[in-house]
Amino acid sequence: MSADICGENVSLRNILNSIRCVTDRVRDGESSASDGAFDLANFRGALDQAVKAVSHEATKLSLAFSKPPLPSPQDVERLSESTMKSVLSLSTVYYWLPKDQGVNLRRQVRDATVEVLEGVAQLVEVILSSPLQSLSQDQLTSTGSVWSACDHFAQLPQDNKAAVLMVLSDQIGVVKDAIEEVEQALTETEDPFSDVLDNDQGPRGNQDTYWSEQDLLLIGPCRGLMMAAAACLRKLTSAVKVNGDVTTAQNLAQLDDLADITKEISPVLDDLALCLYPPMDYSGVENNVAKLAALLKKVLEIIRSSHVCGESQLTWVQFLEGAVDHNLQKAKDIIQQDH
Repeated sequence: MSADICGENVSLRNILNSIRCVTDRVRDGESSASDGAFDLANFRGALDQAVKAVSHEATKLSLAFSKPPLPSPQDVERLSESTMKSVLSLSTVYYWLPKDQGVNLRRQVRDATVEVLEGVAQLVEVILSSPLQSLSQDQLTSTGSVWSACDHFAQLPQDNKAAVLMVLSDQIGVVKDAIEEVEQALTETEDPFSDVLDNDQGPRGNQDTYWSEQDLLLIGPCRGLMMAAAACLRKLTSAVKVNGDVTTAQNLAQLDDLADITKEISPVLDDLALCLYPPMDYSGVENNVAKLAALLKKVLEIIRSSHVCGESQLTWVQFLEGAVDHNLQKAKDIIQQDH
């Protein structure tokens, strides 16, 4: 290997290590609270410019190694320096965003920033590992990944209210999918011999692949709890859209609390759904019904005490609290009949 190629590799490996260090700091680091008025619009403008600069430098770097002749060690050094400068600028702008602008907003900006930085690191790694004087498919893919990650910034929320609404939208989708899976299973899973057995023969002993009548009775209130969870998320989304406020630290923190607690719903709902499949695990159902009901009551209490809950929202909060209690008690009664 020539001295020139060795020099190029050293420059690229140095920048790769530096980008990884910056990425780790962005992923794990914390910003300080703002010491005065923070202009979110100015921040977004600076962030957009920083992202465009990274995309431009990544493109330059990729093109330089796309065909012969290879760039000279001096050119590689200059490319490395300008790429690193753009990476440092992006990470610096990210750190301008204080936590008191909202945890969910900062989390989404952080994740988007990390995605860009990881993309640039991957591109450098691919260039280092690709055959000399050839544009590999991996290099094309890596360059496209950087562009895609940079383009994602245009879809980032403008403030913490928008960030929380994105979280709620994601949770609605996850919960909806879980409910639909149970609904689908209900239409497909039944005793395959039910249509050829006489009713007076009674239930068959092996129910590993279908639900008994008792099982189906218990699924009713379990579905009721799941539907209450879905309704809670939909209603909360509407309430945040109408009443969500980001002008005070208290209201920003309340929005973050709402987003965080709602993210706990889908794992508990999934656990309950898994217990429902035949052969039904009654002990698991009893445990997870209680967990989901307790969590929904907690979510509704947090909603009730937050600024997004006005008089019109209080009506559905109270209705859903009653629905949770009703379905929980109904499930308990059916399970007790089985003992």
